[in-house]
Amino acid sequence: MVDGRSLVTRKMGARLWLSGGWLVLLALAALFAPWISPQDPLAQDIFASRLPPFWQSGAEPGFPLGTDSLGRDVLSRMIHGARVALGVALIAGTLTCLVGASLGLIAGYFRGWPDLVISRFIDIWMAFPPVLFSILLIAVLGTGLTSIIIAIVVIDWTRFARVIRAEAIGQGAMDYVVSAQVAGRKRFDTMIREVLPNVLPTIVVLLTLEMGIAVIIEAILSFVNLSISTDQPTWGGMISEGRISIHQAWWVLIFPLVSLFLTVLSFSQLGEGLKDRFDPVLR
Repeated sequence: MVDGRSLVTRKMGARLWLSGGWLVLLALAALFAPWISPQDPLAQDIFASRLPPFWQSGAEPGFPLGTDSLGRDVLSRMIHGARVALGVALIAGTLTCLVGASLGLIAGYFRGWPDLVISRFIDIWMAFPPVLFSILLIAVLGTGLTSIIIAIVVIDWTRFARVIRAEAIGQGAMDYVVSAQVAGRKRFDTMIREVLPNVLPTIVVLLTLEMGIAVIIEAILSFVNLSISTDQPTWGGMISEGRISIHQAWWVLIFPLVSLFLTVLSFSQLGEGLKDRFDPVLR
């Protein structure tokens, strides 16, 4: 039993370290992108188009991961694309969390007519296909990071609301909540001081998962040219461009695709690792 518990603990630690390490590295690269990028991500040089990565013959110094069909440096565009991906993940994930968790907490704790109204609204909202709904919102609001963030918040708040509602219902039936009410504490004060801290671990886990989803949504919208300007580097835009020239310059597609995969996987594994860490049984 001790060996099994120790093995689970080591796996949890490895999951958190690997996923957190990649995200920290990516965040540092995005933060210092103007200083660490080997080239200007928008600079074009037709005479240097489709240069291979550094380990292949024909590579040139200054372009470690090669260039695309317009001679733009792939590594520099990936680094600047990380700024867009992480910015959307952080802002959209946080706003989605605030909206959805607040409504879910109110519905689950107060019950009655607030729960009825919010639950019915959630059911209606979830009837819309999320991808088509996001494309429709972008078409109405126009392209840009602000529109993408609004679309993600509008679509995904129900994920937080449903889960936090269920958690709040369970916590509301606990003895400590009943004791606080018997002692004369106001219901809203009890919700903030007693219930919220106990559902906070679930909120943190959902937040990390939502950030990964936000990265995917931004990449999808960039892939279909519904994100920011096509000249600005985004992972989805690079994948869309690389898909066309996969046989002539595979690196234009593969490198941003791998970065997208690792980032989404890291957010997911970070959420799972935090979930295990917060689990009282495993602790």
